[in-house]
Amino acid sequence: MRVGGELWLLGLNEVGEVIPPPAITPVPLTRHWFRGLTNIRGNLYTVVDFSAFLGGEPTPNTADTRLLLVGERYGVNTALLVHRMLGIRHIEQFQQQHSGGERPWEVAHYVDQEGRLWRELEMSALVYHNDFLQSAA
Repeated sequence: MRVGGELWLLGLNEVGEVIPPPAITPVPLTRHWFRGLTNIRGNLYTVVDFSAFLGGEPTPNTADTRLLLVGERYGVNTALLVHRMLGIRHIEQFQQQHSGGERPWEVAHYVDQEGRLWRELEMSALVYHNDFLQSAA
């Protein structure tokens, strides 16, 4: 997936569903990256702008923008707003650079055949991280 200027890899088992973003209701007195709440089939989800959370520009609302629903597996109804999904990739197509990364939720860094850097996201490390959980301004 593309998040701002960064490319991220995410295991298929790390996310529940990927959908176009529905209407999002802003919540006052929250951090700039906390977009608000949305109703998905009768369930409320918090929406986090992943690019803004990482310190980048806010994610624009375009035809490519997607919402990644994280739910049952982690016991939280949250969703990540991302610039674009880039389809299924096979990890064998990448060369691992090193384990870990700048942030606790980066499992590893990889380089693709075109020399682009990809970061592997560990969803549990993100959604349980104190910075992610503290949405109040």
